[in-house]
Amino acid sequence: MAGFIEYDQYDGLGLAKLVREKKISPAELCEEAISRIEKINPIINAVVTPMFDIGRAAARNPLPDGPFTGVPFLLKDLLGAYAGVKFTSGCRAYKDYIPDYDSELVKRYKKSGLITLGKTNTPEFGLMGITEPELFGPTRNPWNVGHTPGGSSGGSAAAVAAGMVPVASGGDGGGSIRIPACYCGLFGLKPSRGRTPTGPKVGEWWQGAAVEHVLTRSVRDSAVMLDAICGADAGAPYIIKPPDVPYNDEINREPGSLKIAFSTESPVGTGTHEYCRDAVLKTAKLLQDLGHQVEEAKPEIDGIKLANSYFALYCGENAADIELAESVLKKKVGRKDFEITTWFFGQLGYQYSAAEFVQAMREWDIAARVMGQFHLKYDIYLTPTVAFPAAKIGELMPKSYEKAAMKIISILKLGSLAKASGMVNQIAIQTLAKTPFTQLANFTGQPAMNMPLEWDKNGMPCGVQFIAPFGDEATLFRLASQLEKAKPWFDKRPSLKF
Repeated sequence: MAGFIEYDQYDGLGLAKLVREKKISPAELCEEAISRIEKINPIINAVVTPMFDIGRAAARNPLPDGPFTGVPFLLKDLLGAYAGVKFTSGCRAYKDYIPDYDSELVKRYKKSGLITLGKTNTPEFGLMGITEPELFGPTRNPWNVGHTPGGSSGGSAAAVAAGMVPVASGGDGGGSIRIPACYCGLFGLKPSRGRTPTGPKVGEWWQGAAVEHVLTRSVRDSAVMLDAICGADAGAPYIIKPPDVPYNDEINREPGSLKIAFSTESPVGTGTHEYCRDAVLKTAKLLQDLGHQVEEAKPEIDGIKLANSYFALYCGENAADIELAESVLKKKVGRKDFEITTWFFGQLGYQYSAAEFVQAMREWDIAARVMGQFHLKYDIYLTPTVAFPAAKIGELMPKSYEKAAMKIISILKLGSLAKASGMVNQIAIQTLAKTPFTQLANFTGQPAMNMPLEWDKNGMPCGVQFIAPFGDEATLFRLASQLEKAKPWFDKRPSLKF
C-alpha cells in the first residue's frame, strides 16, 4: 500500500478489485483500517467494540469469494448479532451480553467477503436521531466534531465519512440510515420492507418499519451490497418480488425521463431550514436539466396522525424491549438499567390499549394506499432528508429538568395522566421536528435514499431524499447513478486532524 492517504481514495469495490488483482492482501487492508480506527476513533467515538483480533484472524485465512472479499467493515451495534462479540444495543442492561449466534444478515455480510473490525455506536435501542448513549458517550460528526452525525446509525456513518472503512452497516426504522447519511455526506438507502432478512429470531423489526442495509460513499457499493444480502430467509413473514436484474446492472442503465414531485414542507408543520429547502430546490433544477419532469406536489397525508401513530409504536416497542431484556439476560431489570428517556417511553407504552395500537398501524396502511395512488402519477417523490442542519452535541438530549420530570412521572406511575393531558402527542411532534421527512417510507415500506448532493454555507453536508414505489429500488439506483455522475461527491472529505 502506498500509504495512509491512498486507502480512502477507494470505495469498497475498488479495494476488493485491488485484492483480486493481488495488488494488496486482505491482511494489509486490515492493518490499514485498524491503524485509521486507532488514530481517528479517539476523536469521533464511532467504534465502541473493537474486533481487531477477529478481523486479523479472518484476513489470514481463506475468505469467501464474494464481491467485497478482503474489504474492512464495521457492524452497527444494534439488530446485528455476531457470535462471541458483545451486543449492547447502546444499553447498560446489555453491556455484557454476548450472543452465541450470527444474525442471518451478518452471515451474508461474511459471505460477501467483508472483514468485520468492530461494532459501531448507536443510541440506546436505536431510539433517537442522534448518537449519544450514556453507555458509550456521543459520536461526533467528522465534518464538525462539535455536531452530531445523526442516528441511530451515527457510529457507522461517522466511521465511513472519516475514512475508517468504506462500508458500514445500518438499520432504519424512522430514518436511521438516511439521517446520518445526510449529516455525514454519504449515500444511504433504506430498502423496501422485506428486502433484507431479519432472522433467525425475529420476523420483522418495529412492525416492519425497520430495515437493515449499509452506508457507503459510492452508489455502486450500496447496489452490489444489496445484491449480496437481499432475499428472504427461512421463516420470513413475507417474501417480496425479487429484483428483475441485479442492482449492479441497474446502476449502468439510464433512468429515462422520470416524473418527479417535490415538497419542502414539513409534514408535521414545524418548518424547514433554508439550507434544507435550498438543497431540494437546487436538486429539482438539476433534475430538470437532466431531462426529468419536475413539479411541486405532495401526497395528501395527515402528518400529525402519522406522527402520533409512530409514537404509539415507539412507546409500545420500548416497553416490549424492556420486557425482552429480562428473558434474554435471564435476570430482573429495572429503571437504573436504562436511560431515563428509554424507561419513561417504555412506561408510556403501557398506556396504549390494543385498540389504539391497531388503529395506529391502520394509519400506516392508509398512508401506503395514498402513496400507491400518488405514484400512479409520479415516479419519484423528492423531499429534504432532514428539516434542520445537524445539531450540536448535547443540544437534543433531554435537559436536567426534563429528566427529573420523566423520573417523577415514571416513579409515581403518572403515564396515563401524561397521555390524557396531550403531553404525549406534543412530545411526538417535538421528537420529529428536526427530522420529519424520513418516517413516511418506514410507515409505507417503500425504498428511500439520501443523496449527498449539497453542502451548506458552513461546509456541512445537506442531503436530499428520494422515495420510490414499494419494491422499486431499481429506479432509485438508476437515478442515483445518474446524479452521482452529474454532481459527484466522492472526493469531498472532512479534514480531520489526527
